[in-house]
Amino acid sequence: MAEQDQWMIVDRANAAIDAAEAIAFVSDPGFGGIDVFIGKVRDLNQGRAVLGITYDLFDPLVMAEFERLVGEVRGQFGPRVKLYVAHAKGRLAVGDTAVVVAAGTPHRDEAFKACRALIEAVKHRSPIWKQEHYQDGDSVWSEGCSLCHVAEAAGPASPPPAA
Repeated sequence: MAEQDQWMIVDRANAAIDAAEAIAFVSDPGFGGIDVFIGKVRDLNQGRAVLGITYDLFDPLVMAEFERLVGEVRGQFGPRVKLYVAHAKGRLAVGDTAVVVAAGTPHRDEAFKACRALIEAVKHRSPIWKQEHYQDGDSVWSEGCSLCHVAEAAGPASPPPAA
């Protein structure tokens, strides 16, 4: 891991994600731009009332992917960028923070672009499974993660791997 990057998984049984930690980490006296994305659990998705979300993942696999994604973003924006990623693991309630991505750079345009590139990569390519829990008592594993096609190929009754 480069000294100017940090990525982690935060187990909700032990802690909450702290956006202030992300801001402090990407801050630098030479940086005029800091951008932070904070993803929270919302109360409504596709017309259904949501009670919460469970994120399931295999820590070593996700950490390796975060390292790869951070390296790709660093390759786009060069050495004068600090990057931070934290993603929750476990059960979250509506309003809880699920993910924080931050970028610090000398200028705002780079910070916006680096943060956007990193959150999009995390969202679409990280092997993280999301199960939404609804007010009607139903729970559904969401499609859209990078490994959903693997679960679909295995059959409809396939749960995600145990953490």
